[in-house]
Amino acid sequence: MKKDISDIEDIKLMVNAFYDQIREDEVLGPIFNGIIQDRWSQHLEKMYTFWQTILLEEHTYFGSPFPPHAKLPVDASHFEQWLQLFNQNIDNLFEGTKADEAKWRAAKMAQMFQIKIDYIQQKGFKSIV
Repeated sequence: MKKDISDIEDIKLMVNAFYDQIREDEVLGPIFNGIIQDRWSQHLEKMYTFWQTILLEEHTYFGSPFPPHAKLPVDASHFEQWLQLFNQNIDNLFEGTKADEAKWRAAKMAQMFQIKIDYIQQKGFKSIV
């Protein structure tokens, strides 16, 4: 029986397993690996604090998650793949209220990021980064 997400170790497991998949993914891997390059440990640390803040209500993340993503060369298909991998990862590892919340929050975040990136791409605005 799977357990729910309940502490920082669960967050680290969730994040590490997800980004292991991302790095190997044919669609998303080249984008993430190309931008993050050799800074994966820093990125993962930031993701731990982000999800710790969101899911565990332990406020360790400070920053704005969207600006680093504003210039990404992505479209709806990338967000669909990202969300599919995210949900698959959660379902493989966890079950429960927090696991469901993680999937819901990821879907909302993907939707908002996609809307903002589409708007920037269509209007030709310079990134806010």
